[in-house]
Amino acid sequence: MVKLTRIYTRTGDDGRTGLGDGSRADKHGARVTACGSVDEANSVLGVARLYTDGNIDAMLARIQNDLFDLGADLCTPEVDDPPCTPLRIVESQIRWLEDAIDELNADLPTLRSFVLPGGTPLGAHLHHARTVVRRAERDISALAAREKVNPLTLQYMNRLSDYLFVAARAANGAAGGDVLWEPGKNR
Repeated sequence: MVKLTRIYTRTGDDGRTGLGDGSRADKHGARVTACGSVDEANSVLGVARLYTDGNIDAMLARIQNDLFDLGADLCTPEVDDPPCTPLRIVESQIRWLEDAIDELNADLPTLRSFVLPGGTPLGAHLHHARTVVRRAERDISALAAREKVNPLTLQYMNRLSDYLFVAARAANGAAGGDVLWEPGKNR
């Protein structure tokens, strides 16, 4: 477990930070950027949770914990024969997201247009979270183009953005429905 007795360490003052395996990396590097984007996505979900309760709140709480797992996965470079078993995202976490998507989507009407981000405060925050998750996914993809990463991290983030889209639709459905794009409306 993590034990933090002092928050500032001064070890990052030189523009480098510690990774999960004890190595050091540039704070502007692809791995740290990906970890930071995942952290930002988690923070945005924390704001969204201020506007929900019940089942969606419980799902978001679970997702926030999974995002910490994902961050731990990303901050520990993959190496052959590691000295200890690193925490990695696993397929069951992705399957859980898929089941959650199917459960929420079952009661939603079929889409006939693209959805504009917005609607209820919860819907808007979930759409915002979705876009931050998509950026994190791009950052992980950029990292994976340079270094070995667990491919399940990309799958998880891809499913998470789908989940957040459906959750935003569900939140807006309770208040009258999605805000739909009307192509060429203002020409």
